[in-house]
Amino acid sequence: MRISIITATYNSEATVRDTLESVLRQDYADYELVIKDGGSTDGTLAICREYEPRFEGRMKIKSAPDKGLYDAMNIGIASASGEVVGILNSDDFYTSDDILCTVARQFEQTPDVDAIYGDVHYVKAEDTSKLVRYYSSKVFRRWMMRFGFMPAHPSFYCRKSTYERFKLDGTKIEGFKGDTSCAYFNTSFKIAADFDFLVRTIFVGRIKTRYIQKDFVTMRSGGASNSGASSHRQINRDHQRTLRECHVYSNIFFLALRYVYKVGELALGKIS
Repeated sequence: MRISIITATYNSEATVRDTLESVLRQDYADYELVIKDGGSTDGTLAICREYEPRFEGRMKIKSAPDKGLYDAMNIGIASASGEVVGILNSDDFYTSDDILCTVARQFEQTPDVDAIYGDVHYVKAEDTSKLVRYYSSKVFRRWMMRFGFMPAHPSFYCRKSTYERFKLDGTKIEGFKGDTSCAYFNTSFKIAADFDFLVRTIFVGRIKTRYIQKDFVTMRSGGASNSGASSHRQINRDHQRTLRECHVYSNIFFLALRYVYKVGELALGKIS
C-alpha cells in the first residue's frame, strides 16, 4: 500500500531538514513524499534537492507560487499517487520511526475504514525537547464537532478516493483561490480549512474512521492556528461559517467550551 505524504514548504530552511530526516527514518518503504514549494527565496529548495537522491525516486518536488498553505496542499494531493494520503508540515516531524508502518497496517487490517487518526504534541520552536501541549484525539466523537473539536489533523491519514469523493466544486465557492479542479480544501477559509474538510467528511459525510492511540507528529508551536488572539478569533469565525454552511447546529457558546478543554492540555504540557 503506497502512502503519499504531502509537505508544503515556503522559506522553511530552518526546519525542513528535521521533516525530511524523520521521513527517511521510517521503517516503511512504500511511500512517496510530495514537496509543494510556494516559491521559497531562502535555501529550502536547495535542501530538498540535496536530500532528493536519498529518497531513491520516492520524492517529487513541485515549485511554483501558490495561494497559500491550503492551495499547496490541494496541489500536492492532486498529484499524489498513493492509496492513502497524509499531511506533514515543513516545521513538523514524525515522533517515531514506525508511523507509516502503523498507518499502512491499520488500513490493511480494516479495509472498510476511510481514515485513521492519532495524537500529536506541540513543542517549543527553539527547543523541541520541551513539551508545550499534548493534543490527544482519544476523546473525539463526531458530535463534538458542534463545539469546534476535531481529530488532530497532522495525524489524519485518509484514502485518496475519499478526498476525491468529497472534493468541492471550486467554481461555486465565492472567493476561492487556487485551481478549482482540485478543491479538496476550501482556500476561502483563512485558517480553518482543515476543520471544514473534516466537518464535511466526518460529520456530514459520516466516513468511517478509526483512532490509534499513538503520538504521530511533533509540532513546533507558533503556526498559523496557534499564534495569538487574532488567530483564535479567526478560527472561531471560520468554525462558525463551516458549521453554518454544512447545516450543523452550533453557536458561539458551544465553540467557547473548546478552550476550557485546551487549558487542560496546556496544563498537562507544563506538568510533563
